[in-house]
Amino acid sequence: MDGVGTTMDGIPAVAVTGRTRLYAILADPVVHVKTPMVMHRVFARHGIDGVLVPMQVAPEGLAQALDGLRRLENFGGFIATMPHKEAMLALCDRVSPAARAVGAVNCVRREADGSMTGAILDGIGMVEGLRRAGHDPAGRRILLAGAGGAASAIAFALAEAGVAGLTIVNRTRAKAEALVERVAALHPALPVAAGDGNCDQAEMIVNATSLGMRAGDALPVDPAGLHAGQVVAEAIMDPAETPLLARARAAGAAVHPGLPMLEAQIELMARHMGALG
Repeated sequence: MDGVGTTMDGIPAVAVTGRTRLYAILADPVVHVKTPMVMHRVFARHGIDGVLVPMQVAPEGLAQALDGLRRLENFGGFIATMPHKEAMLALCDRVSPAARAVGAVNCVRREADGSMTGAILDGIGMVEGLRRAGHDPAGRRILLAGAGGAASAIAFALAEAGVAGLTIVNRTRAKAEALVERVAALHPALPVAAGDGNCDQAEMIVNATSLGMRAGDALPVDPAGLHAGQVVAEAIMDPAETPLLARARAAGAAVHPGLPMLEAQIELMARHMGALG
């Protein structure tokens, strides 16, 4: 990749020219995202002349933002994160079968004609990140916190991974119950139910909510149920140790931060956006 050096932190420094292909991550807020630095390592490793920039887009401006991106002919695609994943489903011109089943999109390719093709990769990233760390979810009883776009993708991926049981908790119980119904429809043999936040019977706990990103957030599960022998995993990447992970560590549980989920899916994202052949 022409003109790439390294910063003091070991992050590839990208030389942007008129030939550089543009990519983005859309979020609100966007200050917490780790994706650009991870993606730039992928670009450097594969010799890709590309740059991925963070873009803060409020939900009410999302459709207009996409209208603008459709018209940028040197724009390859973008990653969508909180809170845009579910809304993106209706804004794409076409989506993958997995994204349709999950009801959310987190990676979008801009085609040559300006149309947008969406996919969902969060669930694959979480499961593969856990496996790489030695925490295979297969055969374990899982408690999943959340029922939004990321949580839905993770729920379907966990079901595909062969978990022994899945309990879904959410601040709005109706959303948890709706996700339970969708997972059960595709995996009728899997014990899946909505829960109340009690996690003492879970062998693995996965937080796929935004709770923990901001100071003063409530915990996504009842911490009284945390104990040694459990694995507690996060989808949140900043802070690296959320209040949930800190409480889990203090209780003797194994902890798994959010960054491995991104690292496991980042090349899939680059490939979907057309950066990799």
